Amino acid sequence: MVSVFSRRVIAYIIDFFVVSAFMWIVTYLVSLVIAPANSYSVYSLFVYLVPILIYIYFVISELFFGASVGKSVMYLQVRSRNGARISAPQAIVRNLTKIYWVPIIFDWAIGKILKSDRLLNKITQTVVVDEL
Repeated sequence: MVSVFSRRVIAYIIDFFVVSAFMWIVTYLVSLVIAPANSYSVYSLFVYLVPILIYIYFVISELFFGASVGKSVMYLQVRSRNGARISAPQAIVRNLTKIYWVPIIFDWAIGKILKSDRLLNKITQTVVVDEL
């Protein structure tokens, strides 16, 4: 049986592909509006657009559905420690380090030092539960 940590890593990879597919669509639509003659100029916006869309994706999916697409595929749910659905402040704070991939590594490492899953899970009093 695969560990919950391994399933979370796989879920994050799945989410990467979901966000990438969404970004292709957004890029195409933005390129039609911004630069029909020079479609490559839209890629300069990626530095700003991608982190915002990634953050919005994780916050909305965990707030309204309890899991991102990747977590749903891997049968994982995000819950408050008391078992309830997470609140908006919890979703906003716990996903701050997912904007770029480097901060989430530190979030996880500091969490392990503090004998927790992730630092922001500890701060927000949230857990990722196994739905199997």
